[in-house]
Amino acid sequence: MTQFTPDSELSSPQGKQKSARAHLVIALIEVRRVSVMVLLTLLVLLAVTFFLGRVMPTDPVLALIGEQADESTYQTVYKQLGLDRPLIVQFGIYVKDIATGNFGIARTTGNPVIDDIRRVLPATMELATLSLILGVIAGVPLGIFAAVRRNSGWDHGVRFFSLLGHSIPNFWLGMMALVVFYANFGLIGGSGRVSIFFIDTVAPVTGSILIDSIIAHNWEVLGNALRHVIMPALILASGSMAFISRMTRSFMLEQLSQEYVLTARVKGLSRVQVVHHAFRNIKVQLVTIIILSYGGLIDGAVLIETVFAWPGFGQYLTTGLMNSDMNAVMACVLLVGVVFVSLNLFADALYRVLDPRTR
Repeated sequence: MTQFTPDSELSSPQGKQKSARAHLVIALIEVRRVSVMVLLTLLVLLAVTFFLGRVMPTDPVLALIGEQADESTYQTVYKQLGLDRPLIVQFGIYVKDIATGNFGIARTTGNPVIDDIRRVLPATMELATLSLILGVIAGVPLGIFAAVRRNSGWDHGVRFFSLLGHSIPNFWLGMMALVVFYANFGLIGGSGRVSIFFIDTVAPVTGSILIDSIIAHNWEVLGNALRHVIMPALILASGSMAFISRMTRSFMLEQLSQEYVLTARVKGLSRVQVVHHAFRNIKVQLVTIIILSYGGLIDGAVLIETVFAWPGFGQYLTTGLMNSDMNAVMACVLLVGVVFVSLNLFADALYRVLDPRTR
């Protein structure tokens, strides 16, 4: 027969202590589960990048010493890289090097890959962050508006432009934008983060040229940087805006069909009040979608950075691929995977914090 714990026992110090211990045990189990999942995911990711480097047709020894080196030099470097050892031993050395931040030397720059990534990553983060802000500012209101006016001309228009945002390649939009707005009208800046005259005129503090120019009170550099970043940010944001608006519309339509909305309308609440209540119930889902779309922006920046010669992570990866720089390529692939895993974990944790039902 089931026995129920009296409320007085739960409210007693002993009851509260037992409840706290139970919550602690559940939290520890959850932390252990997530830790094991993260470690397994990273191990698989490391294995994929390792074997990807081994199956590529590029010879890592020739990439370092050049094709004109003699046989003795080739064999010496071959052994120094550990390529004469079994694959499982090579994989262990690779994991150990990655754990200590040793990604090798980049063939294209001659610098440690980790130093190159530290140099180029802030530019990509700046571009992706600005694109996400623009995508949210445009996508969320458009999605709400389309849901409220379902099957109207506005709704069809929003859905049509969302489809265009998903369908038109970013690199084509980038080239057209440079031809029209830069070459013909001169309304935007050209390639790079700033014009050549302003390179290295602002001391790097955060890695973001916009923030650093504000800190230095250099408004001329800030204006020039905005002219350079606005077009690649808008083009990169088109995909996230389409995705966010489509998901916002879907979430809102689901909420607007609930019984509490009909009750609110019967009670005389205005359309704005009803929409406000419905939007409050989709905020958790929307935050999760926005966080996950940020990873897509970092990944999608590869082509945009190539078109606009943006000195970021994407251009660094493209240059590495074009020059068979496998150390740089493998590090970039691994970094993208880590970013996606981290964003998924963060979105999951934030979902649990914002939605009490998942705790």
